[in-house]
Parts: sequence; C-alpha cells; structure tokens
Amino acid sequence: MAFVKTVSVEDLSCPVCSEIFKAPVILSCSHSVCKECLQKFWETRNTQDCPICRRRSSKLGPPCNLVLKNLCESLTVESASRSEEVCSLHNEKLKLFCLDDEQPVCVVCRDSEKHASHRFRPINEVVPSYKLGHLKTALTSFQEKGKLLCFYIQTQSEYTERQIKEEFKKFRQFLQDEEEASITALRKEEEQKMDVIVLSRAQSSQQDPQILSGALVNVANYLINLTFRVWKKMQELVQNTPVTLDPNTAHPRLILSDLTSLRRSKTQQLVPDNPERFDKYSCALGSEGFNSGTHFWDVEVGDNSWWIIGVTTQSNKRKGADLFNTNVWCVWYKDDEYFSQ
Repeated sequence: MAFVKTVSVEDLSCPVCSEIFKAPVILSCSHSVCKECLQKFWETRNTQDCPICRRRSSKLGPPCNLVLKNLCESLTVESASRSEEVCSLHNEKLKLFCLDDEQPVCVVCRDSEKHASHRFRPINEVVPSYKLGHLKTALTSFQEKGKLLCFYIQTQSEYTERQIKEEFKKFRQFLQDEEEASITALRKEEEQKMDVIVLSRAQSSQQDPQILSGALVNVANYLINLTFRVWKKMQELVQNTPVTLDPNTAHPRLILSDLTSLRRSKTQQLVPDNPERFDKYSCALGSEGFNSGTHFWDVEVGDNSWWIIGVTTQSNKRKGADLFNTNVWCVWYKDDEYFSQ
C-alpha cells in the first residue's frame, strides 16, 4: 500500500546552521549536514567527528546526499512559486503593473471597467525601475538630512568656540587684574619702605644707623600660596553656578538664550531628531547631572501663565508621552494654580 509523508521545512534543515540544506553530504553514521557546515566544523575542531553524534567519520570527503539535495531544491522552487502575490479581488497572480494607478494588478483587473484605458506593463519589467525610484527618493531625503545635520553641527561648533573664547577672555582679564593689583601693592610697599629709610637717616645722628624691624619688603606675603589665593578668589566668582541647559535635549519649539534661559516658539526649529531630544513635551535638560548631595535652584519664571520645573533621571524616556509617568519630580503653574508631582 502506497502512502505519502508530508515533508516539513524542519525535516530538510541542516542541524548545524538550521537552514535548508545546501549541498548536503552524508556521513558514515547516516547523518547529513551541509558540506560547508561540515568543513567549518572540522576545521574548528581539528577532527573528523560527526557534528550530531560525534562519531568519527571514516571518509575525508563524504558523498553528496542526492535524494536530500533534490528534495531541498524542490522545496525551494515550490516556496518561490507560493511567494507570488495574488489579487485580493480575483485570486489571480499579480503579473501586471498599472502605470496610472501605480499598483500591481491581475489580468482580470486589466480587463475591468476600473482600469479602462489604463496603461500596463509586465510587473517584472516595472519592479526594478520602481524600486530604483523609491531608492533615489530615500537617498535624496537622506542626503538632505545629512546636509542639515552637518550644517547644525558646524553652527554648534562655531557658537561653542565663540563662547569658549569669551569665557577664557574673562579668565585672562581676571588674572591680569589680579597681577596688576599684586604689583601695585608691591610698588606701594616698596615706596613706603624707602620713605621710612630716608626719614630714619635724616633723623638719626649715627653714621651707621641700625636697620629697623620690618624695613624689608615682605616677599613671602606676595609669593606664598599665590596660586591658591588667586584660585580661591576665582571660586568666589563662580560660587553660584547657573544651570547650563543642554541644547541637544531641547524640544524643537524651544529657543535657548545663552544656554541659561529658554522660551517657547510658535514654530518648530530645524534641528536634528537625535535620541537625546524631547519630541513630545517642550522640555530641555540641564547639562550637568547629580547622583548625591543636596541641591537647590533659583529660577526666574517671569509673568508666564504656564511653566514646569523639575528633575528627572538621565534614563527617562525623551520620546513620546511617557516622560511624566515615571521618575519625575516637578512643580508647575497653570491657570493661577500651583501643582506638584
């Protein structure tokens, strides 16, 4: 009695690569594997064992499993034929492409009233050029985004360079002022010491008057810990550090002024949609984070009718509407009422 056994993809899959067999060979233990998989396995292990049962193969070049090879080829051809899409209206293969409606159609669709006087081409002729057109469109969009990103990066770099120069200009001016103040004090002490010596000589009747205590310039007073003293003064200048906002996190509608203040615009700015940037809520993060200690901030909110101020974790979501669902501590003002979360 004849019977038919349905062969599944798993039955025709190589146990090593889990893909449909390619050039299958059969070992002396009756197991079959892809020829390339077997060669790689033997090269890696430096042995001629079966990858499945680990029994040593008696043949250096196992023969091809022709039956299995033919089955795999038949399965591949059948899968390819099944993969052809069919018309959802007429259950016919989509062999034509309507140039007017820009969609694949079957022969029944071609003869229907809906496609009367339309132009058609064989679908295998249209697909390459159609794909090329979409590829060119995508490439153009990618190039435009790339140009915008390069321009934005260049603008960021130029702005940051100007700010760096301004800050160091302030530092240099501060150091120059400190230098001039120290030298002025030194010259003043020098003149005072000289005046004391001249006056004491004029008033002394001795030919060789004694040197008075404190007659010399107090060199140590000027040089000891000079760097430390200047550094301490600089610390006093920057004791109240303003929160510097990170422009790479700011929502496209936010305009940052000198990185310490912001305002919301009616239109979105042309900025890159980078992962760090908020895209739902009009928020911006500070550039510096904290993981310990006690901190407080003074924020000028002006006469705005709506504002939100708070802190969140660095890992909180920036995209979508989930920001305020987790890890946010904030206060906000709206319609003459204050709220907290």
